[in-house]
Amino acid sequence: MDRRLALAAAIAALLTACAEPANDGAETTAPVVETPATPDMEALPWIVSAAHPLATEAGADVLARGGSAADAAVAVQTVLGLVEPQSSGLGGGAFMLFYEAATGQLHAYDGREIAPATTTPDVFLTEDGSAMPFFTAVRSGLGTGVPGAVELLEFAHERHGKLEWSSLFEAPIRLASVGFAMPERLSYYAGRLSHLRLEPGGEVYYGDDELPLPPGSTVTNQAYAESVALIAELGAAAFYEGPIADQIIARVNAQTGKETMTLDDFAAYEVAERAPICAPIEAFKVCSMPPPSSGGVTLLQIMQIFDHTGADGGPMVNLLEYVEATRLAYADRNRYLGDPSGMGTDDLSAEALTEALVDNLYLEGRAQMIGTSPLQDVEAGAPAGPEIKEGFLDDHSYEVPATSHFSIRDAEGNIISMTTTVEMPFGSQMMAGGMILNNQLTDFSRDPGRDGKPIANAPGPRKRPMSSMTPVVVFDAKGDPYAAIGSPGGPAIISYVARPLMAHLFAGAKLSEAIAAPHVVIPRGKLLVEEGADGLVTELEAAGYEVTASSLTSGLHGFVLGPDGVDTFADPRREGSVITSADWE
Repeated sequence: MDRRLALAAAIAALLTACAEPANDGAETTAPVVETPATPDMEALPWIVSAAHPLATEAGADVLARGGSAADAAVAVQTVLGLVEPQSSGLGGGAFMLFYEAATGQLHAYDGREIAPATTTPDVFLTEDGSAMPFFTAVRSGLGTGVPGAVELLEFAHERHGKLEWSSLFEAPIRLASVGFAMPERLSYYAGRLSHLRLEPGGEVYYGDDELPLPPGSTVTNQAYAESVALIAELGAAAFYEGPIADQIIARVNAQTGKETMTLDDFAAYEVAERAPICAPIEAFKVCSMPPPSSGGVTLLQIMQIFDHTGADGGPMVNLLEYVEATRLAYADRNRYLGDPSGMGTDDLSAEALTEALVDNLYLEGRAQMIGTSPLQDVEAGAPAGPEIKEGFLDDHSYEVPATSHFSIRDAEGNIISMTTTVEMPFGSQMMAGGMILNNQLTDFSRDPGRDGKPIANAPGPRKRPMSSMTPVVVFDAKGDPYAAIGSPGGPAIISYVARPLMAHLFAGAKLSEAIAAPHVVIPRGKLLVEEGADGLVTELEAAGYEVTASSLTSGLHGFVLGPDGVDTFADPRREGSVITSADWE
């Protein structure tokens, strides 16, 4: 405690140094410079694409100072947690793919939240044995896991960073203490979840009339500035061992009414380095995250099944083949995927099951099920034998679309594709240290299984819940990095990424144009088409599908390093932006 008090002066000095006069709520953005449609890499050595211009600018500033992609990720994520707290933040978790140019190696870093040691498989069951309603679980405190984002950022920085850790937080501290313009999406979600104003710390998003601050008005968050300054000074230890951990634990336990989360849970948190999951697609190699992300397996299944159908017009044209491939892949996802500790059996490891799920011959067999009309019944396949299939029950967990994604390339050619989340909009709707706390554990199945059969994604002590986050890095035929992409969107993430990426790889569509095309997704068995795409609805209904038009606000951010130049994109459905070294003056 004495050490914490001794830091107060240093933190105050850092806050003062970062403070600048307010700008009447106007957002600061990079200079607007027209970028050539297809610049080459000599003119464009670094790129940042993120979900808010202030986060993009913070990352660009770090890269312009000679920082690495890992350095820029620290700044981008920390600003996103301030200006887009409904989607991600330091109180949540993330998956990061990191391409290391010097070695040619792709790393997969798992910064997913972990469940406290007190978590049991029946944690979300009520007294009568039924599953707790989803939104009750969200607000119960039982849904909050130990956050992984801060440890992930430090983990990547220690291995791949160039600049001093403490130098990477100037933008978030300044913006939090002096103010930033209320973003339209933040104001909208603050209005939809108005009880957040009653949460200590949540009042920063509301005016004296108890309505959310209107877009463009100035928002400050001094508690966030203080937390970030402490992390800048002490590193991740400030979050996992110091007063920030104390605040989070106290808030969670006050909500649950018992000692659910402890300092031991925070001390036990570690980033897991995993083997990326990859498959050849056309002349490319597509790589993503392995479990506990379901994104990589499901994405590669969709692509390979589609390829085996022989469809030659891409998924924008061959809609039935795309939809059926997606339905088959999601069926496997719901049966087999979760934390690796829950996937394996005595006879089959989680790694072997994962490999079996993306095996080319297995997926060729799945593709042979697709005909000229929709399948009546879609069930999980048996990639490792019928006894494995019958050993698990399907997971029907409810995952909500509130997440963020950013993609970065630095001047040395290192690349980050990182998807980050607090799960629900504003996570658990609890706050500590100026940060939104996640409700990530509600991504577990609230039904732990029955009749002696488990669900792979059942809760358990120190387990990581299954996720749909799908960060992607694509390599060309020479093995050089070719593209980075990802999206928010809950279980629809996988389809948001799959269809435009497939349109590019299979049919040559420009990816920046494909991401803006209307979405077709099947996140929970129901076929959804983006509102306004009446022609797609008519075509799919004529093919025999029941279709629902829906607002599908993906947030696809990334770039393609093609032989004809560079194609960058920020999803027009969100507030994001791209800054390149060609834009920066």
